[in-house]
Amino acid sequence: MPAEQLRTYLDSQQVKYVSIRHSKAYTAQEAAASAHISGREMAKTVIVRLGEQPAMCVLPANEKIDLEALKKASGAKMAALADEHEFAQLFPDCEIGAMPPFGNLYKMPVYVWKDLAEDEEIAFNAGSHTELFRVSYKDFARLVNPTIVDPKA
Repeated sequence: MPAEQLRTYLDSQQVKYVSIRHSKAYTAQEAAASAHISGREMAKTVIVRLGEQPAMCVLPANEKIDLEALKKASGAKMAALADEHEFAQLFPDCEIGAMPPFGNLYKMPVYVWKDLAEDEEIAFNAGSHTELFRVSYKDFARLVNPTIVDPKA
């Protein structure tokens, strides 16, 4: 989803946001550093398979995905990382690895790590490796209706 489409969507939903352009960064941690945002507040989107269904996991840039916690939260029998060729087709309008965490726009469930859900705001890639958006977590949750995952539980 190019940033312009994301802007249009957020505007239509009356969501206030900040757009931040930064030097090219391929990881969420690099994007956070480039944009002077804490890795804890920067969300990375990881695509997984829960059984045969694709799903989005949204977690802090400084954390690793916990497939067991995700399996437990989703009730799936199997959870695995999707590989690049699997999800590239799901996001033809995004640069690989820069998908915004709006699974609702791609008809897939979204699972958010509890630490992010407790933040006032989250920042995330806007479909490219050079721009990110920051929104209130409350607005994000209202639009996406994610399932909260507590990997520490």
